[in-house]
Amino acid sequence: MPSPTFAHSSPVDELGNYRAALEYDAPFLIDKLIKDRIVHDPTEGNVLFIEVKRYLVLSRLDPSVAWEMYSRRVDEVWHQFVLFTFEYATFCDRYLGGFVHHRPSNAPELASNRDLPSSTFPSFSARYRKIFGQELPECWLDAQNISVDRRVINDTARQLVVSEHSGMVSLVQQDGVVRLSVDYIAREALTFIATTGSFYVRELPGELTDEERIGIAAVLVEQQLLRVAP
Repeated sequence: MPSPTFAHSSPVDELGNYRAALEYDAPFLIDKLIKDRIVHDPTEGNVLFIEVKRYLVLSRLDPSVAWEMYSRRVDEVWHQFVLFTFEYATFCDRYLGGFVHHRPSNAPELASNRDLPSSTFPSFSARYRKIFGQELPECWLDAQNISVDRRVINDTARQLVVSEHSGMVSLVQQDGVVRLSVDYIAREALTFIATTGSFYVRELPGELTDEERIGIAAVLVEQQLLRVAP
């Protein structure tokens, strides 16, 4: 996942100097998120945008660490904000002291970042708690935001095989590593997952309840075999 880099820095130690950034509203962004079906409603859009702003402020407060982005949903809202190039550049210059680049995870590494230690999810969570005085919200936990209407993406489609043994069915990597084993009733669902690049959770076939479909998808998102689509 991408981590931010800064065009220039202006160190600030107190969160108070960034309160204006946290209070910034972007109704144009929320409208686009709804129009493009990235979020279901304004409430969801605003919740995710709050976390984008908090992530940027957290990163700005401590540029000695390469703060990773841990939610694809939050990351997608950040990306959509960047697409409003003038508004985003103005926001960064006015409230963050410099432009914050959104860099995909496969972007060439900047020389200025090579010596920075990368964050871990526990260190990110602890830093978030210290700065904002609360636990990391559930919207950062993609696996806990799975519903039957959630679309997921399978970047490993056709790189997994389904095996059966003693009434169980498993998703297996090409190197033989078993990623998920479940009751045989989920055979159709796992076969579908192994060969399908993108689908809604409700599309998982077989005689499964919605709760079982959600459970299978959530486990695979947590294992990073599936990712939540915008």
